[in-house]
This record gives sequence, structure tokens and C-alpha cells, in this order.
Amino acid sequence: MPAAIGRLSVNARLLIAALVLVGLILPLAGILLSYNFKQSVSSAFDERLRSLLNVVIAGIEYDPNSRSLHMVRSLGDPQFERVFSGWYWQASDGGELSLTSRSLWDQRLAVSGEPGLHLSNQPGPLGEPLRVIERDVKLSNLQSTLHLSVAASREELDAEVDRFSRLLWLSLAGLGVLLLAGLAIQIRWGLSPLRRIHGNLREVENGQSQRLDTDFPSELKALAEAINLVLERDEQLIERGRAAAGNLAHALKTPVTVLKTHCERLPEAQARPLLNELQRLDDAVRHHLARAAAAGATPLTRTTDVADALGTVVTGIGRMAERRDLVLQSQPLPDAKVRMDAQDLQEIVGNLLENAVKWASTTVVFDCEIAADRLLLRVADDGDGLTEAQRVEALERGRMLDERRSGSGLGLAIVSELVGLYGGEFELGRAEQGGLLALVSLPVAQGAP
Repeated sequence: MPAAIGRLSVNARLLIAALVLVGLILPLAGILLSYNFKQSVSSAFDERLRSLLNVVIAGIEYDPNSRSLHMVRSLGDPQFERVFSGWYWQASDGGELSLTSRSLWDQRLAVSGEPGLHLSNQPGPLGEPLRVIERDVKLSNLQSTLHLSVAASREELDAEVDRFSRLLWLSLAGLGVLLLAGLAIQIRWGLSPLRRIHGNLREVENGQSQRLDTDFPSELKALAEAINLVLERDEQLIERGRAAAGNLAHALKTPVTVLKTHCERLPEAQARPLLNELQRLDDAVRHHLARAAAAGATPLTRTTDVADALGTVVTGIGRMAERRDLVLQSQPLPDAKVRMDAQDLQEIVGNLLENAVKWASTTVVFDCEIAADRLLLRVADDGDGLTEAQRVEALERGRMLDERRSGSGLGLAIVSELVGLYGGEFELGRAEQGGLLALVSLPVAQGAP
């Protein structure tokens, strides 16, 4: 689980953080607001009951002659006159002396017996919830203590609190949705420069661009410039490496040629071993320098026009074939671009065609096409070809050059190395003409294999 969380995108992380914050803050705010509203409404309700209790205290009198209690003033609320309305008052000394509102009818309110002013919740005559305020008072002409109670139904109060709570939670839910939508828009807008950098990097990776755009906010502009600097240095290193490999090839070619010339002047018995070793040296130099000079599929690889890159190669090999009285049959090259270094593409096709021309009897057939995002190359000849075992041996990597069949090895080894660098496939088979068939499949838009 922690590993999965660590792989979340920045956008997902910010959205989850926003969701957690909204999910914690809004419910907490709702609880506090609901509690404060309930306390405020309850305090106002209790204050109203205190006022009614004071009116009852001021309006009740004791008549010594009749030894009874009388209410000499109206409370100003008709609900006290309607039977079981939910609004009641009563006065009692705990004995025979008692007086109640008409709304209480023949029922009585429970007495808590608490000293002083006391507020409580208790059920009413019909089981309805009541809020009751009680107090003991002394009348001037009454020796006993009189206990007064005023009660009001809490149904209206509770309904108001519930209504407020429903509206509050609906409002908070709507506010949460709006906040999340706003935060999502803000996050998307804030991360848009990162998406642009990601898009630029994909363009560089696909060979559509060589550098990142630097038109970014100040926080990301320095990052884009640093990446551009790294790309530029890498490109320079690659070019220097290829140039150094080429220079080394030229530097070694001349001494090897001179040594071959001197060996040819020696007697054949002495010259043959030396010439064999010089040929092995020449082959090894060509093989390893060709591999070192290959660009391969890197993020800095540019796109190459297939027709432009292979046109000169096919023309040159065609002239070589004519000098050997061979026919090079080539289909029109496709008008397409591939993300591949032009020199590497020419090296692959050139080696395959040279090998075919070397071993063909009369005809060499070359075909190049784009199919299913793959560059397909086919080279066939009508020579003797290779057996299945020889074809497998010719494609083995890591073998010494003297272990390969003469005439099949070096050019095919270079092709195999280059195709591997680009993440492609290279196969050898038997051609319809009877000779060797070389099949190369390369991805058109490569990343590094």
C-alpha cells in the first residue's frame, strides 16, 4: 500500500489531500455551527420561559378569606387557555393549595424539588417533550412556600433545530463539492506547466524536438534550462564519441594497409600467417568501431527520412552489382520518417546489400516498407545461402570473428549489433531465389530498448 501511494501522480496527491482536508474541516465546522445554533435557540427559549415565570409570579395572589390562589393578570398568550396546548403553568404549596392554567386541565406537572431557579426537560400530559422552569416563592400573606412551574413544548424548538441542521449539512455538502471542483481546477491550472514539460520531454524522446521550451514560470524555467543543458552535453558527448571512433578507424586503417602491402612482398609461406592475423585485426577493428560509432535509440536521436537516407546506398550498391554483372532489384523507397540515426540505417542496409552482392549469382532483391509502426527490410540473393545451423551461428553474439563462416560474418555481425541497439529483430532464412534471406524489423518510434 505505501508503495502504491508513493507511485501516485502529483495531481492525484493534491486532489487526495484536498479531499481529506474538505472531508475533515467541513464536518467539524458543521458540528460546531449546529451546536452553537442549538445553544443559542435554547438560550432564547429559556429566556422566554423566565419572562413568563416572572409574569406568573407577579400575577398570582393569595386570598386569606377564601384560602385560595388567584391569577389577577393575563399572561398574554392564548395557548395557556387551550387545553393540552403544550403551554402550561401551575402553582402549588405541596398540599391542598394549588392553581393551574386552563391548558393543563386536570393534569399536573411533575415537581423536581430542586432549590432556586431550575430548568429541566420532562414529558407533558400527552407525552410531548416539555421544557420546564421552576422556582419557589414566598407571598406576603402566605406562610407556606409556593412552588411555581411554567412549561412549554419543545417540539417547535426541536423542529427548528432539525430544520437548521438539515439546511446546514446540505449547504456544507454543496460547499464541499464546489470547493473540490475549485481546487481541482486550481490544481490543474497550477500543474499545467509540469504537463507542458512532460509533453516536451515526450517530444524529445520521440525525436520531434531537440530541446525543451523555456517559456515557463520562474520555478520551472530553471529546471527546463538545466535539462536542456544536460541534453546538449549528452549530444556533444555522443557526437564526440562517434567522431573519435571514426578517427580511430581511419588511424588504424592506414597502418593495417601498409602492413598488408609489406607482407605481400614476403614469400607466401611467411606472408600467409601474417596476412591472416592482419585480416583478423582489420575485421575486429571494423566490428567494434562500427558498434562504438552507432548512435542507437537514445532520447537525442533525430528522425530520418527513409528515402533520403537509403537512396544513395541503394544507388551505390547497384553500381557495384553492375560491375559484377549482377542485377539489384529494388522497390520504390517509402516516403516516411523513422526515429533512427541516418548513418546507422545506412550501415544496416549497406552491410546487408554488400553481403548479398558478394554471394549472389545473378540477382539481389531489396524491399523496404513501413507496416504496423515497424520498418521492415528484406534482402535476398540467389547464391548458395547458409544452412540452418550456419544461420544460427552467424547471428550468435559474443563469438570470436574467426568462429563465423567466411563471408557471412562481419557484415551480418555489424547488422545484428546495430539492430539490437535499436530494439529491433534480425533473422536469417532461405530466400525464394535459393540464397540467403535477411529480415530486419525496427520500431519506427523507438525509446531506448
